[in-house]
Amino acid sequence: MAEHSWTVRLAAAAEADYVQILWWTAEHFGPAQARVYAETLASALKMLAAGPDIPGVKARPEIGGNVRTLHVARNGRKGRHFIMFRVESVDGKKQIDVLRLLHDSMALARHLPPVEGG
Repeated sequence: MAEHSWTVRLAAAAEADYVQILWWTAEHFGPAQARVYAETLASALKMLAAGPDIPGVKARPEIGGNVRTLHVARNGRKGRHFIMFRVESVDGKKQIDVLRLLHDSMALARHLPPVEGG
């Protein structure tokens, strides 16, 4: 049985994406919808705490470097964004590094940050 033992960490680019997504949603659909979408994004991110093998996660070798994605549209929630992440082991602890939150119409590989220390 999977434990909620994974640390989920958002990179600065992912945090900026989150703010931009909610700003855009509020501008185009109103603050109430931005709040609903914030819950959708947060729910998908929280699910990653169960690990990278939850239903819906896809390995993306065509993007590179142990990259995986999870679409935020799940459990009856609508959404148009992917969570792009890598699995890391830091000091023996399991960690998921969220690299970006990208719209599903984007060419994901073009928005992948460079690998640090590699």
